[in-house]
Amino acid sequence: MSEFTSSAVSLPLAQVETPLLAVALAQGGAVPASLAELDRAAGGVVTRAITSGDFKGKRDETALLYPTAPAGPNGAKPQRLLLVGLGKPADVSRTAIRRGAAVAAKRARALGAKQFAFAVATEARNNVTARDLGQVVVEGAAQGAWAFTELKAAPEEVKPDVEAVVIVCDAKEAKDVADGRRVGDAIAAGHRLARYLQMQPGNVCTPSYLADRAKQLADRYGFTLTVLDRAKMAQEGMGALLAVAQGTAQEPRFIVLEYRGAGAAPPVAIVGKGVTFDSGGISIKPAQNMEDMKFDMSGAAAVLGTFEMLGRLTPKLNVVGIVPSTENLPSGTAVKPGDVVKSHLGKTIEIINTDAEGRLILCDALSYVRRFKPAAVIDIATLTGAVVVALGQHAIGAMGTDEALIAEIRDAGERAGERCWPLPLWDEYRDMLKSEIADVKNSGGRGAGSITGGWFLREFVEGYPWVHLDIAGTAYTDGEGPHQTKGPTAVGVRLFTEFALKRAGA
Repeated sequence: MSEFTSSAVSLPLAQVETPLLAVALAQGGAVPASLAELDRAAGGVVTRAITSGDFKGKRDETALLYPTAPAGPNGAKPQRLLLVGLGKPADVSRTAIRRGAAVAAKRARALGAKQFAFAVATEARNNVTARDLGQVVVEGAAQGAWAFTELKAAPEEVKPDVEAVVIVCDAKEAKDVADGRRVGDAIAAGHRLARYLQMQPGNVCTPSYLADRAKQLADRYGFTLTVLDRAKMAQEGMGALLAVAQGTAQEPRFIVLEYRGAGAAPPVAIVGKGVTFDSGGISIKPAQNMEDMKFDMSGAAAVLGTFEMLGRLTPKLNVVGIVPSTENLPSGTAVKPGDVVKSHLGKTIEIINTDAEGRLILCDALSYVRRFKPAAVIDIATLTGAVVVALGQHAIGAMGTDEALIAEIRDAGERAGERCWPLPLWDEYRDMLKSEIADVKNSGGRGAGSITGGWFLREFVEGYPWVHLDIAGTAYTDGEGPHQTKGPTAVGVRLFTEFALKRAGA
């Protein structure tokens, strides 16, 4: 997995030597005054693109321009110009600029540019600070530049990786941009690790593979690592997790990473679902698109990506990351509908649907985490198809036991561009999980599927504030977007980063 780097320069736009200079503009009919010198040096190509109406500045709109002025001391040094639309001036925000940088990076890759420069027209900033600018440009550029080709022996069209972005900024803002870049670089590294893990096929990314990647992080950054195998899980009494794992020959793993940046303070815990392939078990899924079930470990990827960020930024905060991991396969030993299993907390669970397995492995993790006496616990999981029906692919479903923590998570999501929408955990929904023979059943049927999934998890939450994030609709895309390739999104890494940094006062 290649690194993506960033730097900054304080030069007039026309003097930036680069194969591609991307300039982000808001929607509007006039050429921004801040681009006048660049336009003159480039032979008026910016004016012609804007005044002709070929480029209007709408969100995701681009125009590729080639300077027409002759080379020389008064000519433009960028080889190509890319105008990138940010949308209406009032809508320009951190998220809009992040997306604009991603659009530019994706175009840079298509053009074969190994690095590109990025600037935001002064008139389009809309009060986005220099620090935020430095952060979100790097985040967006790394996102748009990402592609996964390592498993292809000979790609038909070999495009070089986009390895770097250069932010063009005013000299007075250089220090603030550098501060933002440092955060952006760390988030980008975590984001790219998460997507890399998500993209690996199920025969590569097994529970043991995730444990090995966690060990690499622990060795590199000095985290404490605990890994439980099947026997140790049995000693712990993790009957729900082991019930899911009993149908596969792959060894399950229960992974615990600890980052200590704040002495003896109670930690924040993040718990990520790590089902490395989900066939549905005995309640088997339809064959169509089942290959996408390699993405059922996206919550685990978000946790490991977040620890990559923690190792680089070292915020003043304690964080525990927990990844319960297994495959979910049908076999002669697989758990069956109607079986009753005993959880780590001691509650018994009637299995109604073996495809409701994520909540089974998470409930044991939510019980295990009590030993850390956490200040807050957030779990993240591709939990239910129902959340896709409810919210589509643009919002994370959020629910929990603490309204202040939910608000804190939503605020972090807004800053991260990973928005969350709250769903109710009213007592009436608990009735849908009543079992005649056990303490609780693992599925309440089709109605309110996301909420009953959340309610099931709530049954195993004791002694700490808790929020559940259902990312089934946001963990991966089934089509190309202007700002990213088809596939994994690493959702959760940016949200957890914003949450952690604010808690740490950074």
